[in-house]
Amino acid sequence: MQFQPGNLDHPQLISFYRSLLLPRMIEEKMLILLRQGKISKWFSGIGQEAISVGATLAMDSDEWIMPLHRNLGVFTSRNMPLTELFKQWQGDVTGYSKARERSFHFGSKAHFVCGMISHLGPQLAIADGVALAYQQRGEQKCALAFTGDGGTSEGDFHEALNVAAVWNLPVIFIIENNGYGLSTPTNEQYKCDHLIDRAKGYGMEGVRIDGNNILEVYNTIKGVREYCIKNQKPYLIECDTFRMRGHEEASGVKYVPKNLFDLWGERDPIKNYEDYLIEKAFVSAADVVAIRDSIKLSIEADLHQVMETTPFVPEVATELSDVFAPITEHDIPTLESLDTPVVQHKRFIESISDALRASMHRYPEMIIMGQDIAEYGGAFKMTEGFVNEFGKQRIRNTPICESAIVGAALGLSLEGIKSVMEMQFADFVTVGFNQIVNNLAKVHYRWGQNADVVVRMPTGAGVGAGPFHSQSNEAWFTHVPGLKVVYPSNPADAKGLMIAALSDPNPVLYFEHKAMYRSIEGEVPDAYYQVPIGKAKFISKGTDATIITYGMGVHWAHKYAAENEQVSLTLLDLRSLAPLDYEAISESVASTGKVLILHEDNLTGGIGGELSAWIAEHCFTQLDAPIMRCASLDTPIPFNTVLEKQYLANSRLHETMQKLLAF
Repeated sequence: MQFQPGNLDHPQLISFYRSLLLPRMIEEKMLILLRQGKISKWFSGIGQEAISVGATLAMDSDEWIMPLHRNLGVFTSRNMPLTELFKQWQGDVTGYSKARERSFHFGSKAHFVCGMISHLGPQLAIADGVALAYQQRGEQKCALAFTGDGGTSEGDFHEALNVAAVWNLPVIFIIENNGYGLSTPTNEQYKCDHLIDRAKGYGMEGVRIDGNNILEVYNTIKGVREYCIKNQKPYLIECDTFRMRGHEEASGVKYVPKNLFDLWGERDPIKNYEDYLIEKAFVSAADVVAIRDSIKLSIEADLHQVMETTPFVPEVATELSDVFAPITEHDIPTLESLDTPVVQHKRFIESISDALRASMHRYPEMIIMGQDIAEYGGAFKMTEGFVNEFGKQRIRNTPICESAIVGAALGLSLEGIKSVMEMQFADFVTVGFNQIVNNLAKVHYRWGQNADVVVRMPTGAGVGAGPFHSQSNEAWFTHVPGLKVVYPSNPADAKGLMIAALSDPNPVLYFEHKAMYRSIEGEVPDAYYQVPIGKAKFISKGTDATIITYGMGVHWAHKYAAENEQVSLTLLDLRSLAPLDYEAISESVASTGKVLILHEDNLTGGIGGELSAWIAEHCFTQLDAPIMRCASLDTPIPFNTVLEKQYLANSRLHETMQKLLAF
């Protein structure tokens, strides 16, 4: 192993030794505590420390790093106190994740370390978003993300690298190739000679280095960082290394041939660097002992402070309140508070477009991303003309990489930039599902980071578009804590809900029915106003029966009421599906005692089931009849319009209402 110090002086070389030794000695102590039952789980990075430490030292302290399980050296090199880290590993309520996460599944904005999730690929796209924020601001910074050899098999790896290359983003992707994805060797993971061979396919530069040589890691990444910033381009680095323990301690190492431990034991990153320092007379053997003793004493002292976990009584209110980041913008008037506003007659699509345009002016850094949204104006022309007004840096066409773009949106949020990501059709959200439900939704609860992201979801049937361009999939997301879900039914609400979504620091899925874009019109105030998320609206109040609905269901209910004037109906437009307005729901039930829940989504698993259960549990004494659900058939959405009409809930509304009224 050849060490080339480059421009590093003697004190720096010794400091690097301390930085390299610290995570190793912490780990050795953690493995003892694991056997003693004082921590519950450990993912060892013994043998791989040079990558984490060298990479972190090569980056500026205010540049974001996206680490994984085996990157303790990132946390220690960012000077995160061992006392705080140990609280995290113990599951202490005073730890970084308030006892809600495990080992390395946490982040710290103060240290510019992004918390990982168990899925290995999504971290990479977050780095894209951070790098985009740096680029937009003209900052001389670079983002860095880790993945393993196994993680390169995931689609998120491809998407993140492709987006970084297409957008020319200053981001470094590091592959820690330790030969195994858990127990699966690399020859069962990929067929190229080396993973770095993939760099050329993405149109980026790459290099393969010795990941056990801290000076090679540091000097390489230092130079690559300068390249990325100067040229505004990404870079791929493959670091050859080996983990000397199992995937995690419970895994063991029986699946690894013994000769590999012997081979890589001779390439131990700490022993070799230590020998180099002694050989060059930078330190003596006595100095090494003194350094080790000093670190050991420091570790023992820190652990002594926090060995006992903080006793606490869990509080339901605290847990629920931490799911969402608090809303800080309170100066936007509500629709109801506007005093004789100037209004214009607008189509549904125009009201949403107006809200986006006005918010782009209100938030000068806000970015809209999506397929074909720039010059083309989007599949439905929602953003037509935006690129001329705001430029291609803020109205960004994307590759067909839904997962990476959602991840990039979270990266922008790390840097305090709002973004809107358009799913060209709500159906396509399936390929970005993981980023939404595991990254966006959980990030604030897990480590206090908000996700200031709106995902636009053009949804719904009625236009003969078949099973992959017509689905109503809003119920998938109402099940996920941490997501807000809105679904307007008219132009005025559509504008106000979009403005509310954009002012909210939490992830919002904004469903907009495609069939309403140009068929639904109404009076829309010119003012900048919001419709508060979580607030339903009474369309009418009657005495015979209640229809609770949203979106296109509101118009079906209107049509039914107009055709059956003898029936006195209470119509409640939910507007928001998460959170729900339970007060209004309860009031609507009490007004008639007979409830029909109407939605376009399939019957089974639709939000009507949740509403029905809540009403039965909380409003049972107010009911005069069984709760009825009217929903679409439990089939995929057919293409033929005759079949589609039969499929949709509207075809059974009259029949269902007659059953309810007759009870």
